[in-house]
Amino acid sequence: MNRNTNTSIQKTVLTGIFVAVLAVLSQFSIPMPSGTPLTLQTFAVALTAYVLGWKLGTAATLVYLLLGAVGVPVFANFYSGIGVLLGMTGGFLWGFLFMAALCGLGMASGSKILLSVLSLLGLGICHLLGVVQFMLVMNMSFPAAFLSVSLPYLLKDVLSVAAAWFASIAVRQAMRAASLSFT
Repeated sequence: MNRNTNTSIQKTVLTGIFVAVLAVLSQFSIPMPSGTPLTLQTFAVALTAYVLGWKLGTAATLVYLLLGAVGVPVFANFYSGIGVLLGMTGGFLWGFLFMAALCGLGMASGSKILLSVLSLLGLGICHLLGVVQFMLVMNMSFPAAFLSVSLPYLLKDVLSVAAAWFASIAVRQAMRAASLSFT
C-alpha cells in the first residue's frame, strides 16, 4: 500500500471514530422544561472539527445527521428520524454543520483570535438556526424562543467549545505521536 492509500484509510477511520464520538456524547443528556435537552453535542461537534479539520469535521457531522435521519438512534436520548431533524430541536442539529465548518476553519487559521471568532460565529449560527426552527415549530415569537432554547444554554455552549479546543490539543498531540496527523 502506498502512502496516499494509508492516509485515505486513516482519514476514513478517524472520521468514523468521530461520528461515533458525536453519537456517544449526544446521549449525555439532561431533560429541560423547554424540551431541548442539555447535552454534550456542542462539545462533540467542536472537538470533531478541531481534531479533523473543517472538511472531515463537517463530513463527520453530516454522516452523524444522515445516520440519525435514516433511523439510527444517534440523536439525544437515542432519538432518530427525519421527524427529529424537522422537529423543535432540529435547527440545532442543522446548525452543527455550520459550527463544524467554522470551528475547523478557525483551527486551520493558526490564529487564536480567528479561532475564537469563527468558533463563536459557528456557535451563534447553530443557536440562530435552533431558535428559528423552534420558533416556527412551536409557533412562538423569536424572543420567546430565544429565551426558551438559546439563552439558558449559551454559557454552557461557550464553555463546551472552549473545553473542546483544550481537549483537541491533547488529541492532536497523541495523533502526531502516532503519525496520524493529516490536517
